[in-house]
Amino acid sequence: MRANDKRPGLSRQTLVETGLRLLDEVGLDGLTVRRLAAELGVQSPALYWHVRTKQELLDAMGDEIIRAAGMGPPREEESWQDWLDRRARAYRASLLSHRDGARIVAGARGRSPVTLRLFEEELSAMVARGFTPALALHTITALSHYVIGSVLQQQTEPERPAAAADATEDDIPAILLAAVRDGGGPFGERAFDHGLRAFIDGTAAALERRNAASPS
Repeated sequence: MRANDKRPGLSRQTLVETGLRLLDEVGLDGLTVRRLAAELGVQSPALYWHVRTKQELLDAMGDEIIRAAGMGPPREEESWQDWLDRRARAYRASLLSHRDGARIVAGARGRSPVTLRLFEEELSAMVARGFTPALALHTITALSHYVIGSVLQQQTEPERPAAAADATEDDIPAILLAAVRDGGGPFGERAFDHGLRAFIDGTAAALERRNAASPS
């Protein structure tokens, strides 16, 4: 490796930011180390001063998307329900802000120390509000899975062949047609809102059952 491949202006953060910008242009399938290097005006080996593998780069990009949503405990006087609602919506917006954002995060294999520290602060805040550590962990991870899954479907749906693209209203069952007319499709805002509210209400019920079963 040539000594001048380690350019002073090239950093891990530069790779991540450029990778996210390139992701928006070409998508995850088009994002390669060689293409990223060309975008930065260097040879591919220069990137390995900062990331050892492509997966490490993707992990760092996923970490950036996650933290861009604004991690951290609830604000002062904010209930855990309102906090979960706000965090879920911000997380969804962050995933949607990048092409294939959900695929990047879903495929990430690790989190940075900064992200883990913020996650620990969130868990601690939930424990202070009556959750056990396990219930706090399961609540946050289950909600993350819901958000990632819904965005993953939303981002990949336009790329799938539209099986019903040529269908007329006569081809669609009556109740399904009425549901779509009244509430929109399965990947829109109203569908996401319903799932989020059901999740938060279910978590509140689980917490109430736990507290009722605990000895006073």
